[in-house]
Amino acid sequence: MDTQLDPMKDDLPLMANTSYMLVKHYVLDLDVDFKSKVIEGSIVLFFETGSRYRKTSSAGKECCQPHFDESCKIRVPEPCHIPMTNVRASSSKMEYNDFAVSDKGEEDTSDENGSHSNSEQASGISSSKDCCDIENHGNKDFLLVLDCCDLSVLKVEEVDVTAVSGIEKFTRSAKLTDVSKEPKNLGNQVVHELVSLPADRWKEQLYYFTHCSQAPACGELLFATGPWSLEIRKSGIQTPTDFPHAIRIWYKTKPDGRSITWATDQSGRPCVYTMGSPINNRALFPCQEPPIALSTWQASVRTAAGFVVLMSGENSAEPVQLQEGILSWYYYVSMPMPASTFTIAVGCWQEVKQHSAAIQTNTEFSVPSSQTDSRWHEEVCGHMEYPCRFQNPAARLQAVIPYRVFSPSCLMERCEECLLQLVPQCLSAAYATLGTHPFSRLDVLIVPSNFSSLGMASPHIIFLSQSVLPGGSHLCGTRLCHEIAHAWFGLAIGARDWTEEWISEGFATFLEDIFWARAQQLTHDEVKGQQELKALLRWRRLRDEVQNSEEELQVLRPKKKSTGELSESGASVVKYGLKAEKIFMQVHYLKGYFLLRSLARTIGEASYLASLRKFVHKFHGQLILSQDFLCMLLEDIPKEKKSGLTVESIFQDWLDTSGIPK
Repeated sequence: MDTQLDPMKDDLPLMANTSYMLVKHYVLDLDVDFKSKVIEGSIVLFFETGSRYRKTSSAGKECCQPHFDESCKIRVPEPCHIPMTNVRASSSKMEYNDFAVSDKGEEDTSDENGSHSNSEQASGISSSKDCCDIENHGNKDFLLVLDCCDLSVLKVEEVDVTAVSGIEKFTRSAKLTDVSKEPKNLGNQVVHELVSLPADRWKEQLYYFTHCSQAPACGELLFATGPWSLEIRKSGIQTPTDFPHAIRIWYKTKPDGRSITWATDQSGRPCVYTMGSPINNRALFPCQEPPIALSTWQASVRTAAGFVVLMSGENSAEPVQLQEGILSWYYYVSMPMPASTFTIAVGCWQEVKQHSAAIQTNTEFSVPSSQTDSRWHEEVCGHMEYPCRFQNPAARLQAVIPYRVFSPSCLMERCEECLLQLVPQCLSAAYATLGTHPFSRLDVLIVPSNFSSLGMASPHIIFLSQSVLPGGSHLCGTRLCHEIAHAWFGLAIGARDWTEEWISEGFATFLEDIFWARAQQLTHDEVKGQQELKALLRWRRLRDEVQNSEEELQVLRPKKKSTGELSESGASVVKYGLKAEKIFMQVHYLKGYFLLRSLARTIGEASYLASLRKFVHKFHGQLILSQDFLCMLLEDIPKEKKSGLTVESIFQDWLDTSGIPK
């Protein structure tokens, strides 16, 4: 390579060419080895042809070649017989992760800066042994690019899905008539039929994904690894349409990989978990990182008996003994989400249960008006098809979803006293505010002491720091409410461009006050006093941060008019995604909070919360930009209250500039 991406640069590259091929489903089959500190196994990816290629394929072969924004400063490496330069990168240890949302604890007044470790050394990919012996085919072959870092890729192969018993039902479709004489496309058509099954057949779909993932290989694929990517070719295949739509990648993680951390819990037992890395999950499995790559997944994880595997799956997994001393855990999701939301924690966790006399807590709150407005539920959801809880009558009435609390054994008593009883109160308060819970269950885990945030929310699971436990019910409750709020803002509704972090963190910071006040069942005057005090403390913290930070990091929409834009291939960058100083900053929490507080005071809190419920119903399961929310909200504000408020003025005053608006 003539040029290498400098991993010390501020921007995080999203390399995957999602415009040409889009992952629809992942099947992971992994073994966790604590002795070697390695996770090893395979991942099968099921694709569909990307939207850009379907639109532009008539323009010629060039349309499917990788192309990146100039700002990426990346050149796709040519296949080679020699090792690529080994890159050592200094990476921030903890940062916001758009969907697996990492929170740096803006409410932790005892230590505003926390105990963040600024950097750690991590090795990039050295491809001396990982690189296939690739012939030079020039630019004729289509190149599939996946996001990948700190992984040892062992083999990539095409999966023969046509060999699966019973798969014939997917080859009888009338759509296959024209391609029946082309065996090379038969497998791709089967995958297309499988990923296109309607939502009410999701169990059947999961069954065939499982069996297809276990199908034999029908040929190895050529691949090369770079510092941030895995590039895959099939000799003679020049278009995404003809490229295999089911591939299996054999790989293993590295002990110092930056997506997971190997640690010792508070009881002295080994554990490993995803801690919300700035590089997301690309050092855990090869994937498509861009948010637009919404996909489902299933995973089988094997580990030694005595360990518990918790994941961001929608089922509460029960272990199956495969052989003496080895247990297997299986999780899945049926709601398409970005790969960054995949979360795993393996350790000797203990479930915390109420052993003493049950404490009576009143968790009955008034049902939000949206729940009684049947018109909203008669509307068809705006997201891609999946089994949606917003269309499920029973789910719409579920104020408290099933929940569990896990911790190391030495913290179980403290969790029982402080945390366990708060979970249903906070869940009920959230339901009373926003309505239907987007996810069907919740696990809460107290993670090891090296976790450098106060909390992190992922689908179906929340990580909490042990630091929230000694703070009494207030610190524990507010942090829990903040993470629960991310189920709606940050997870069910995600930012289309990860630089717009305020969409997730600003909303969660604003809503934690609403949730926590309802959970405590405070009077109107108590609520007002508590919220005014919090606003004052937040304003002082924001003022101090603005005075002592770079102006460019104070901008909530750093790409401004270019926000949401992608290159032709679908690749992009997360601006300042690797900037070390950014992990300490809370401007997207605090400035976002004050923007929302200002809007709430303009429209009135009751009307504002009604608008939030309306927004959740319209945009759940989708990716948004700032203007999607602002346009809908401004439509609901009476003319006499707008006083010149426009989307453009909000951009100018709040989102596109540094500092604090007057």
